[in-house]
Amino acid sequence: MAELPPVVARMWDREPTTRRGPRPRLDLATITMAAIEIADAEGLAAVSMGNVAAQVGVAPMALYRYVGSKDELLTVMADSAVPPPPERGNLSWRAYLATWTRLTRDLLLSRPWLLDLRQSTPPMGPRRLLWLDRALDALSGTGLDDGQKFNAATVLTGYALTDATLTHSLSAGGKAARAKGATEYGEILTEVLDPVTYPALSAMMRSGLLRDSTGWTEDTDFQFGLDLLLDGIEALIARPAR
Repeated sequence: MAELPPVVARMWDREPTTRRGPRPRLDLATITMAAIEIADAEGLAAVSMGNVAAQVGVAPMALYRYVGSKDELLTVMADSAVPPPPERGNLSWRAYLATWTRLTRDLLLSRPWLLDLRQSTPPMGPRRLLWLDRALDALSGTGLDDGQKFNAATVLTGYALTDATLTHSLSAGGKAARAKGATEYGEILTEVLDPVTYPALSAMMRSGLLRDSTGWTEDTDFQFGLDLLLDGIEALIARPAR
């Protein structure tokens, strides 16, 4: 059996315990919640061992009894900041995965500092893995093999992450600024694109595709991509076995 990394053992309560010595003043959950509060208020850059220690009222070195490094703390934060996944109830696999993907995107937008962590920390904690499990369970009985189910969940997760990243990058200044930014982007492309080298893209921009960019900056764009992915999964399910 592989030995668990210390941070994983702590997240799953698998770390050996000792009865010797005084009872610890802190625990990993308290430290992690303090770090999350800092990230929510000031962003991920403000999360340091010193700031977290000050938040919980101890010296920075005292934290290392519970978490081995800042990177380990970030790994725990990426899991602890996640709420329970939605219940499936009587939803079909498609309806559930649509909800699942949208809530994944909404979670990332509600805590944008997670966007940086999601790209560097694979799911290893109980909360994020519960989300993955629920997506895989929704596809049980569809005829997909384990690899196809896992890949489908991975693709939907990646789509939620990509859309949240784009939406967040355009969010400064509110809806009006997002629409203006998209319009200006289209105008810049119209100016620089050579119709000979970029015939398709140039024609789209010159037709004013992004001039009325409300749908592009709101939910229509996200729903279009989500339906496209779910249609692909549905087609895969319906494909005759080879």
